[in-house]
Amino acid sequence: MARLSPNRKLKSQILLEGIDRAPARAMLKAVGFTDKDLRQPLIGIANTWIEVMPCNYHLRRLAERVKAGVRAAGGTPIEFNTIAVSDGIAMGTEGMKASLISREVIADSIELVARGHLFDGLVALSGCDKTIPATVMALLRLNLPSLMLYGGSIAPGKYRGQSVTIQDVFEAVGACAAGKITEQDLGELENHACPGPGACGGQFTANTMALAIELLGLSPMGSASVPAMDPKKNAIAFECGRLVMRLLRRDLRPRRIVTRQALENAIAGVAATGGSTNSVLHLLAIAREAEIPLTIDAFDRISRRTPLLADLKPWGRFVATDLYHAGGIALVAKRLLDARRLHPSAMTVTGRTIGFEARRAKETSGQQVVRPLKNPLQTTGGLVILKGNIAPEGCVVKITGHEILRHEGPARVFDTEEAAFAAIQARRIHPGDVIVVRYEGPKGGPGMREMLAVTAALVGQGLGNSVALVTDGRFSGATRGLMAGHVAPEAACGGAIALIRERDRIVFDIQNRRLEVKLSAATLRQRQAKWRVPAPRYTHGVMAKYAQLVSSASEGAVTGFPSAAKSRSFVKRAGLRLSSVNRKSTIINRQ
Repeated sequence: MARLSPNRKLKSQILLEGIDRAPARAMLKAVGFTDKDLRQPLIGIANTWIEVMPCNYHLRRLAERVKAGVRAAGGTPIEFNTIAVSDGIAMGTEGMKASLISREVIADSIELVARGHLFDGLVALSGCDKTIPATVMALLRLNLPSLMLYGGSIAPGKYRGQSVTIQDVFEAVGACAAGKITEQDLGELENHACPGPGACGGQFTANTMALAIELLGLSPMGSASVPAMDPKKNAIAFECGRLVMRLLRRDLRPRRIVTRQALENAIAGVAATGGSTNSVLHLLAIAREAEIPLTIDAFDRISRRTPLLADLKPWGRFVATDLYHAGGIALVAKRLLDARRLHPSAMTVTGRTIGFEARRAKETSGQQVVRPLKNPLQTTGGLVILKGNIAPEGCVVKITGHEILRHEGPARVFDTEEAAFAAIQARRIHPGDVIVVRYEGPKGGPGMREMLAVTAALVGQGLGNSVALVTDGRFSGATRGLMAGHVAPEAACGGAIALIRERDRIVFDIQNRRLEVKLSAATLRQRQAKWRVPAPRYTHGVMAKYAQLVSSASEGAVTGFPSAAKSRSFVKRAGLRLSSVNRKSTIINRQ
């Protein structure tokens, strides 16, 4: 039995021991727990199962195996569920505003259940994009012996002899609108792109964050790469149940694992694999929960020194299951170790260092997914942070060797994603244009929608290499092309992106890390003086609450309760006057 030494008291003992706790025991016995169960450590199994998407659909099965592992190691598992929002399904609609907001709700709900029932440890199961950082944020808040298990990638679909993913369907929408394929072709692709459970199959946000958390040390090495429906996934889930009991006995907690070095390992992994720009938001949020100072500039610094090694979709040749067969995330860690781009002494939930785990990697002979160090796809990583008069706090671009490094063109300005998408579908966007989509930031959206419908439509129409895009919203991990997201400050807070007008000239300069509108400072000040805070899109409910509390994208778009002094400081930096802003609507953007 996994009891601790007498000088260490389980949290659950406070809940269950003594005559005064008889009512609590009685209620737990009503759902099947025995006296023996209640004498053992209580391990929460935080499940993000939901029936609305393939990414999390199989997590019920995995949760049962985790629970079996906990029982085998002398613990009592107690499963509970939380929400999830499907990015792929909600994309391009008002529903997509719920996606990033769900990250905060998931983290809050896991925290509340664990605090309310005094669990001794946790295993969190994740699948779709936001469930991964959300579960990790909760684990760090609670700081109980715990780990995260990723549900795994979907298998690639097969369409006319080719491997396809959901990315191909989004891009086919643009191709269909351009008359390049028929609606019948699109329907056939739609029917074959997603063959079963699992998260989207490229190095999109879910697989990017799963890799990041394994390199961060909060998922056991070798667990995330295994595909969702591979029989080995059940065995891994069982071992995760056993592992949390070992963490409990050793008293190894997330905040001992998530250090500055561990975060830098995670960032290097994202850079080396051309991972999703969403990783910037999520790793900033994770660092905040761990109370580790991390700024957006660290991503550019680490990416500059990290070679791009993995040839993965959305821009490369291979899908996530190919990475698994090549050697998995451990192989990426081994390459980073050999390149001296990994902090090898960082601890992981296995009780072994990340360097030890990386040295155990087994590379499949002849694999082409992860390049050797002497032949990288490019000498620098996929993440680039740009600054300039449009984005003084920064914005994020993914560069994978296929994009042009300088672009100047006329602004085509849209205040909603829907307006931009309609213009693209109507063929009103032309080579050389710079699309500006604003008022879609964390506060302005609210919820910072991803723009995959927009970017995929551009690619589908053959404009992916000739049109750039700037937004205070986000991009899907499946986005490709010269796209700058997370522009901060956002338009709703008076950021310069709100001041751009149709046909202003915008310059992307990747090498010098600049994003500029060719306007003088005096002109921007004149426009700023005329700008007014827009009315909130939601006045009650979770959307309104989020808009009140969310921070800048440059800080991870996290929620909290900013002080009045910090709120005034933000408004001043954004160029606003408190007298022109409803105070209630401005206390939103700094922690």
